[in-house]
Amino acid sequence: MASARPRAAWMTGILASAAAATLLTGAPAHAVTGEPVSDGEYAFTAKLDIDGRRACSATLVQQEWLITAASCFADDPAKDYKIAPGAPKWKTTATIGRTDLGRENGGAVVDVVELVPREDRDLVMARLAQPVTNVKPINGVSTVPPRKGDTLWAAGYGRTKDEWVPDRLHAAPFTVESADATTLRLESPDAAVCQGDTGGPAFDRVSTYRVLYGVHSASGQAGCFGADESEKRRTASETRVDDIAGWINAVASRNVLSRVNWKDAVHVVPGRFFASGNDKRSDLFVVWADGSASLFQGSGQADPKLPYLHEYKIAPKGSYWKNAEAVTGINLNTNDTDGLAVRWSSGKLSTYDTVSETGVGYERTLVNRASWKNARSIAAGSHTDKYRRDDLVVLWADGSTSMYANTAVNGISKETQLTRADKTRVDAQITSGRFTGKDSDDLVVRLKNGKTDLFPGLDARGFRDSISLRADGSAWKHAQPLVAGSFGSGEKEDLLARWADGNLSYYPEVDAAGTHGEVQLVG
Repeated sequence: MASARPRAAWMTGILASAAAATLLTGAPAHAVTGEPVSDGEYAFTAKLDIDGRRACSATLVQQEWLITAASCFADDPAKDYKIAPGAPKWKTTATIGRTDLGRENGGAVVDVVELVPREDRDLVMARLAQPVTNVKPINGVSTVPPRKGDTLWAAGYGRTKDEWVPDRLHAAPFTVESADATTLRLESPDAAVCQGDTGGPAFDRVSTYRVLYGVHSASGQAGCFGADESEKRRTASETRVDDIAGWINAVASRNVLSRVNWKDAVHVVPGRFFASGNDKRSDLFVVWADGSASLFQGSGQADPKLPYLHEYKIAPKGSYWKNAEAVTGINLNTNDTDGLAVRWSSGKLSTYDTVSETGVGYERTLVNRASWKNARSIAAGSHTDKYRRDDLVVLWADGSTSMYANTAVNGISKETQLTRADKTRVDAQITSGRFTGKDSDDLVVRLKNGKTDLFPGLDARGFRDSISLRADGSAWKHAQPLVAGSFGSGEKEDLLARWADGNLSYYPEVDAAGTHGEVQLVG
């Protein structure tokens, strides 16, 4: 960052010096007298090499997106931060996830291929040429401003007090002094934000959770290596992100779903897998044809076409998930987060209490019996206890159905047969959801020929009062699968279809009157 108008993350002298070559191959920087960061800490911080002429820092906010200062890409950063959207003017390479830039292993080195700037502040979203899957993005973007006196940590790959080109990421605490419409003012008695830190993060660190509050834009640079000794200011001007968190998430969400091949999705399982406050929208667990598994985290924003912000690969190609024959989300805890129920090819029925970006946890085997190979489709819902979604409905190979009540407590010991064998329901698919406002969840049954019925308020008394959603021969025969969840911002639940051609869409707020339009997500 330049000093009087310190938006630049470099100086003319840098470009002319022998040290510049080292800087551009990767040099960690920081807020001046801060701490050298331990290996792997704040790995979401990135170093930008902009065509060998400039160096900046950035933050990984999503696997395919960085956030940084627009001034890093401006023709004259000291005068204006305005830049054009699209491909960067200069080749830009990001090094992400390497606390020590002197090490060549770990993290990722990826080109920046697109810039999406804000017009009202020194901020730009930078899309990477491919997703970074081995570095966890920052946990989130704040939606509320910090208060005066709060402590935020600043990190970056700029100079320190005694190193022109340091080889390790640094960080230091700063105090929030004030805020205006688009900026925060930070101050420290013994640290500073230096050249090379521009675009880096200012974040809160509570336990292991990191929340982004600002992006380095300008600073006084007192004590930075090479700065004028008469400079005494240790203030930093940070571009605010809390008031535009929705815009940030919308940009980062726009191609999360389209970058994967949905033809390969074998099991698509909605559930509330992440604790997310009052947001009741569904996350999505997916098992792919190659045996890998992904978890898509909800974006928490209003745009109905952008429901997911992150894809976490939680199982590799060829994993045990290739043996999963039927999967449903299920609530086994007293909290609001969901787990999974899985019928395996061996006939084993398992439940997992938790699903997260690190995988599934706390497996419990409910049964391991060859007869359970005949369980063709399973759906968990609140059918006997409205406070817990752990009643398991099973559609068997002969078209009959059973319910196992309160599996979190009873396992499969409390069985009720709901319907007898029915040839028309052979190879049908079932899903539970809250559509009609009854005390218990509804059940949707989609037959192989596309006929789809909704049974309101399903309980131990069986199927009653069916509502036709689609007739025989409907296009829904190509929905593979059709699952219930909350994908928009409505009060009622929706039906998500993964189509045979690889498209993905959902029908919002299904109710007793049927479906009401379609939201196309992919295709």
